[in-house]
Amino acid sequence: MSNQSLALLRADDLSVGIDGSLGEYKIIKDIDFSVARGETVGLVGESGSGKSTVALSLLGYLGGGLSKLNGQSYFGDEKIYDLAPAILQRLRGGRLGLIPQNAGQALTPSLRIKAQLEEAIELHSDILQADRHQRLIDLLNYVRLPDPEVILERYPHQLSGGQQQRVAIAMALAGEPEALILDEPTTGLDVTTQAHILELLETLRNERNLAMIFVSHDLGVIARVCSRIVVMYAGEIVENGPVREVLRSPAHPYTRGLLASIPRLSQVAIPVSMEGRPPSPVERISGCSFAPRCHHTKDICRDQRPNLTEINSLHKARCHLLSEIELKPHSGDAQKRLPSKKGKMTALLQDVDIRYDKSTFFSKLISSKPISVATVQGVNFEIHSGETTALVGESGSGKSTILKALSGLVPASSGRIVGADGNDMPATVEGRSKEEKRRIQIVFQNPDASLNPRATVEEILTMPLRLYENLNGRALRDRIVELLFDVRLGPEYMRKFPGQMSGGEKQRIGIARAFAARPDLILCDEVTSALDVSVQAAVLNLLVNLQSRTGTAILFVSHDLAVVRAIADRVVVLYQGRICESGPVENVFAEPSHPYTKTLINAILEPDPDRVPTLLADDVTELSPPATGCPFQRRCSRNIGEICNRESPPDLIDDNLHSIYCHLNINEL
Repeated sequence: MSNQSLALLRADDLSVGIDGSLGEYKIIKDIDFSVARGETVGLVGESGSGKSTVALSLLGYLGGGLSKLNGQSYFGDEKIYDLAPAILQRLRGGRLGLIPQNAGQALTPSLRIKAQLEEAIELHSDILQADRHQRLIDLLNYVRLPDPEVILERYPHQLSGGQQQRVAIAMALAGEPEALILDEPTTGLDVTTQAHILELLETLRNERNLAMIFVSHDLGVIARVCSRIVVMYAGEIVENGPVREVLRSPAHPYTRGLLASIPRLSQVAIPVSMEGRPPSPVERISGCSFAPRCHHTKDICRDQRPNLTEINSLHKARCHLLSEIELKPHSGDAQKRLPSKKGKMTALLQDVDIRYDKSTFFSKLISSKPISVATVQGVNFEIHSGETTALVGESGSGKSTILKALSGLVPASSGRIVGADGNDMPATVEGRSKEEKRRIQIVFQNPDASLNPRATVEEILTMPLRLYENLNGRALRDRIVELLFDVRLGPEYMRKFPGQMSGGEKQRIGIARAFAARPDLILCDEVTSALDVSVQAAVLNLLVNLQSRTGTAILFVSHDLAVVRAIADRVVVLYQGRICESGPVENVFAEPSHPYTKTLINAILEPDPDRVPTLLADDVTELSPPATGCPFQRRCSRNIGEICNRESPPDLIDDNLHSIYCHLNINEL
């Protein structure tokens, strides 16, 4: 642990909360930890555990009616909460930087990148006007953005997610910071982009001797970049220690529960989710906050709040039963998932191309023909009842576009999409019959965007039931209650609005709405990407259980390959809208053949501090595939020349229907 006297950032008995007419409510409670120069400390825990509140409180950011109740945060010798507003504003964004979770939302959409970086330089540095342009170029080069002059003239929406995050890092570096606070900076990024961003951050820390606080619910990310870990639950620290020791021999039952919730590459298994949910921030708790969810709970746990107790000089945990709970390496508690029984075909994609019209006002002046780019080309695969097929690949690989084509939201420009009845499906949802619409339902990535905020759960679930089953009265209510029980929610949720539920509960309602139509096929578009690991495990278990009971086919889109390993039967690997590899998940993950598949799998992070990802491909954002040859040719570490660059790769099929589209001989892969 950092020596307090050498700490650059420090929380000293810091509590933040609400001081109202009914008394004090502590949202974060008596927080003590420090970060030294050149050190990265990870703050982890479920949503609502207080991670981001602690990080922002260190900067003196208190929103939503919160106030400091006791304690202090320090930057060097400066007491953050005693500084004048003007001095604090100068400090934040200058010597003390913040990199937010969603760079796309943090950047101003109507301003070019150049204007936003210039503003950061003007506010937080003393660089002369004549030298600022070169400083902009230097910053973008430093965060490894290609063609800085081009990037400076672009708007945020013209950049990929990884490029936007690099711009946010460059903005934070504009003020020459000594410390950085990073709030979920890689959430939503695909595995290769995430790996390159983390490599960049590690380089920055080493070269600039930065103190860094890394907020994340992803323990694989924490294992990759942090030397120490602070585990939070219900606004307090429940475990604190060296990352290797905490992840390999977790002391607190909550830390063990988090680790058990993580899918592993080494297992075809659904991880175990923790029962229950964290307490409300304003709930008064007399004993251990984790007691209602803990399998070891005794009377003392319910009656007395435990202290943060030393296990050794570097490792502490907040638990009454540390001496009784055996401290041993965590081996994972996931249960092996049995292979699904392959049923009838529910959908077939045959030589499917999907093109978006890229026409602009100026292009229409030159030619009346629309300009289109083949986003997806020559895609072939089948989906069967009772099975989960996964589509994987980096952002821009065409995964969600294929889902949109199957659901009729985007028409395929050529090829066939065949339904469960063996007939070609109309290209758009408007042309499909009610029965064809019923057969394919979709669960979206963000339930906040797909659930009507002004409708109750009862009203949300009533719509598909009336449309597809013509239910009314008591039969309708009984079916809604049945659906809620199916997704492990009680009838009391009928009267709730989406805003009154957690992210995991809202996602369950989205799943219930999809299953209400009794479809043949459920399309899941990144349904767990925004969820913390324990809620993710619960949602995965829910999908598997519902599928085993109903026989519904699932097409599962995800950039998280460990999740795909856990839930899928078959996997289709996409790059630039072209299939690189496909086959049974066991074959593809155990012996990945295509260089791109190997790139994705090698970039996966697990909660093992000794596993460093191997980056087999360059960190390049390609806006479109090459006109000829293999789509992966420009990034491939095994490109063999003209044949890769000019000819489409052949389909190599082994005895297990494991297809690899590559010019290399199958024995060379």
